[in-house]
Amino acid sequence: MVFVTVGTHEQPFDRLVKAIDGLVADGTLEEEAFVQTGYCTYEPEHCGWARFVPAPEMRSRMEEADVVVTHGGPSSFIEAMAAGKVPVVVPRYERFGEHVNDHQEAFVRLVAERQGGIVPVYDVADLAAAIEGARRLSRSGAGFRSHNAEFCRELRERIERL
Repeated sequence: MVFVTVGTHEQPFDRLVKAIDGLVADGTLEEEAFVQTGYCTYEPEHCGWARFVPAPEMRSRMEEADVVVTHGGPSSFIEAMAAGKVPVVVPRYERFGEHVNDHQEAFVRLVAERQGGIVPVYDVADLAAAIEGARRLSRSGAGFRSHNAEFCRELRERIERL
C-alpha cells in the first residue's frame, strides 16, 4: 500500500493528489493507495481517501504502508522516517498556490543533501520512479534509525556518575 499525506496546511495540494490518483488510474501503481487530502479541492477517484486522519491512524497507516509519500513539512516526513520508511517528499510551491513561499523546497533540499533518508521529488513527473526508489531503500533497511534509546542510556550513565 502507498500512503500519501498532504498535511493540514490550509492551501490545497491538488498537484500531488492528482498525480497519485493518475498513477493508480493508469496502472503505474498496481497496489492500493490511500490519500489524506486535507484542504485539497480535488477528490481522488482511484484511491481511498479522507480529508483528515487521526494521529493514531496516521501512524498505523505509515507503519503498514510499503511507501509513504508526504509534502515537505518536516513533521510528516519525520513521522514516516520514525515508522521505518524512507519517505518520498514532495515540497509545496508558492507558484502553484500550495504555500506562501518555497521554504519547503529549500528545507527538503537541505535535508536530502545533509542528512539523507528521504527521496525528494521536485517535479511530480518523477513521482513513480521515486516511489520505487523509496520502496527499495525501505526494504533494504536504509531508513532512519532512532538513537533515542542509546542517548537515554548514555544520559542515565552520566547522571549516575555525578
